[in-house]
Amino acid sequence: MEYLIRFSQSYETFRLPEIQALAVMEGIDLQVISYSLESPFCIVKLPSDHAARRLISRSILVQTIHELWGQGSTLPDLHASVHKTTSHLWADYLTCSFKFSIDSFQGTRTGDQKISIINQFAYTGFAGPIKMRNPDQEFTLFEDWPFNSTPLGITDPKYYYLGRYLGTGARDLPKKLDLKKRRYISTTSMDAELALVTANIALAGPGKLFYDPFVGTGSFPLACAEFGALTFGSDIDGRSIRGDEKKRTLRGNFEQYGSLDRLGGMFTADLTNSPIRRVPLGGQQQDRDGVRGRIFDGIVCDPPYGVREGLKVLGVKDPEKCPWVIPKGKEMYKQADFIPPRKPYSFLAMLDDILQFAAQTLVDQGRLSFWMPTANDQDQELSVPTHPYMEIVSVSTQVFNKWSRRLITYARIPDNKVDPAAVQKAKEAALESKQKLGKTADDLNPFRKAYFEGFGSPASAYISPSPPPRGTSEEKN
Repeated sequence: MEYLIRFSQSYETFRLPEIQALAVMEGIDLQVISYSLESPFCIVKLPSDHAARRLISRSILVQTIHELWGQGSTLPDLHASVHKTTSHLWADYLTCSFKFSIDSFQGTRTGDQKISIINQFAYTGFAGPIKMRNPDQEFTLFEDWPFNSTPLGITDPKYYYLGRYLGTGARDLPKKLDLKKRRYISTTSMDAELALVTANIALAGPGKLFYDPFVGTGSFPLACAEFGALTFGSDIDGRSIRGDEKKRTLRGNFEQYGSLDRLGGMFTADLTNSPIRRVPLGGQQQDRDGVRGRIFDGIVCDPPYGVREGLKVLGVKDPEKCPWVIPKGKEMYKQADFIPPRKPYSFLAMLDDILQFAAQTLVDQGRLSFWMPTANDQDQELSVPTHPYMEIVSVSTQVFNKWSRRLITYARIPDNKVDPAAVQKAKEAALESKQKLGKTADDLNPFRKAYFEGFGSPASAYISPSPPPRGTSEEKN
């Protein structure tokens, strides 16, 4: 049976990846019949009404799902489609209470026009009472109008759909995790809606272990915990985890939402200095449960972009000039105000390290979903990083002004399906990239350099670029 998904009018490139991920999560056979970024309507084929309700029950970007009764580019075409597709179903709804409504996307109808159009469906023979609140069945006529149809004086939609209502998505869930009401946030805390979408695409769910290596104040672990996952996290700056060590702490956020039982360990570390065990790639350490040592079902994160300051990792920039730093750190690391020394870090190296870390810690088919900034100009656009053990599942883009950020999702490939030639090629590329690394913040971070140059704008030397909005994780260190 075909069903009509009515998406929200936001985050267009995220909509399909989220619903496809939820189909994987629920074990539902999903076939996308038609979808366009310019329209909130998507036609899919699903095995049953029950599967349709399950599919969208935790979706953040789906408003509703309907059993599709007909479609057409004109009202006569729609009525012909309804007759052909569902005339055998009309008898099932003859005596139940019902309601007809019209949903006009990018267009408007007067009250009289709506009544006139709804009355045209009298041929269905429904004789039950009409109830505007809580009817047994609700039928919706969806109209897809051209852009700016009202000021342009366009009188008819470009397409029509008729559907029987089945279920609603989780559009209210972001209100629960709203940053405005959260006890503890920072300027880089991820927007609740996008954090939940990320958790869905990464397949967060009960019984799964999820990890955020740039945890900050915990936006991603909170979203994953909302869907039942046991969450872990780390940050190079432990102060973001500890907060004021009273109520405004990462732990306090979990207490606020009643998800403390899904809070695992939180600790200070970075990807290059992590206590998490990593399984050497290419090994054969297998047992009956899979590959020993890879424990995470998902990794979700928004790494620092290194704009205001260059990226840093734990360590000493020049150990020979400062030999006393490491011994002194070993004496002072337990002090509450201790800040460990840091050294410059390459942005591109960070992306490679995230993929390498995921390949060594994710279970087979476990997902990595992380946010990556890039310029909108194709000449300055950063390519999507690759890894022979990680398969790209989806790439979704949130556009700002002259730059964007992508949510890139990967799935961990089983060892026996990894291409050895790709592994060798990746090793050679990594060696070549390491030899080209510079020493300045701009040399180490091409996005930072493009950002302050105005992404190629001639006037960039005279215009100071505005800082990224909250939730862009522009700088976490």
